[in-house]
Amino acid sequence: MKQFPENLTGKLQIRKQANALRKLPISSNLIDFASNDYLGLSKSECIFHKTHQYLIDKKCVQNGATGSRLLSGNHSLFEETEDVIATFHQSATALIFNSGYDANVGFFSAVPQKGDLILYDELCHASIRDGIQLSNAKAYKFNHNDFEDLEKLILRNPDTTIYIVTESVFSMDGDCPNLEELVSVSTKHNCYLVVDEAHALGVFGSKGEGFVQMLGLQEHFFARIMTFGKGLGCHGAAILGSVELRDYLVNFARSFIYTTGLSPHSVATILVAYQFLEKDKKNIEVLRENIIQFNQEKNMLGLKPLFVRSKSAIQSAIVPGNEKVKAIASQLQEKGFDVKAILSPTVPEGQERLRFCLHSYNSHEEISEVLRLLSTFVF
Repeated sequence: MKQFPENLTGKLQIRKQANALRKLPISSNLIDFASNDYLGLSKSECIFHKTHQYLIDKKCVQNGATGSRLLSGNHSLFEETEDVIATFHQSATALIFNSGYDANVGFFSAVPQKGDLILYDELCHASIRDGIQLSNAKAYKFNHNDFEDLEKLILRNPDTTIYIVTESVFSMDGDCPNLEELVSVSTKHNCYLVVDEAHALGVFGSKGEGFVQMLGLQEHFFARIMTFGKGLGCHGAAILGSVELRDYLVNFARSFIYTTGLSPHSVATILVAYQFLEKDKKNIEVLRENIIQFNQEKNMLGLKPLFVRSKSAIQSAIVPGNEKVKAIASQLQEKGFDVKAILSPTVPEGQERLRFCLHSYNSHEEISEVLRLLSTFVF
């Protein structure tokens, strides 16, 4: 057998030298300030048992989907769950994908056509960028949340079908765009708006519907991508949109067509988690209180200049340099707090950061202590 290719070995060595080599973490019992499980639903015994009972009541004793949804994998739970999702999000339809990554790759590789233009925020997620790379449309990025820059790009491309792409909560900064202004720009120039709400579901809105619905702007968006592996605590994603968009994706989105569907248990968990959001607002309220406390205390401790401005569950402290930010993360972990360092090249060089994810199950004492420790390590 041949040895591992030298050019690949070289790339690994470059990562090691930059102190940026990724490794799978070992599970720990540290206090969670790292996961995207904002409401703690991934650990909910109530959801676990209700999902099991739901499958029993439906007489569904099946471990896998058995094939793609266009062949043998479109079990009956999909339709019921998609109807619930569409109603909850005030959308004409919802189409479930296996993950947020699959949804973004499927949408952006299939929908924008040759001759069309995609204008996307420079901080959009890797899954959006990967989907755009597979598209036949041209694409340009605009400066982060800078809609003057966006409008300049629109004006340079008259008489073109344009898709504007953003996120309602950016995964690394935790900040939100001015969606009212974005809708105004899009309407003025007759563009199609697409938003990824992965980190807004379960966090914004009276029932955790997301940032777009909280502002009452859902009618202005061509497509919304909702991801379930974060605030919903399970797995999968859905694209919300018109009947025509759903039909188009079923026919042309390759990440939907050519993959085995989610198992009945996975789809039932999504359904039960949405039912939980519909009925139980306590976790969302506690999460919002924790976000307010975190922002207030970081200001009192003089940490505000380190942090990106955010009112979401993602709070990022900029600590330039892979070595330095890893060292501080290690110190916090040694004190019992699971805070992750985000290194370049995941973020641009000089923008390395500590990413604090807040949850409904973080106590006031835990929030106070992790920020106190951070202040001692950085000052």
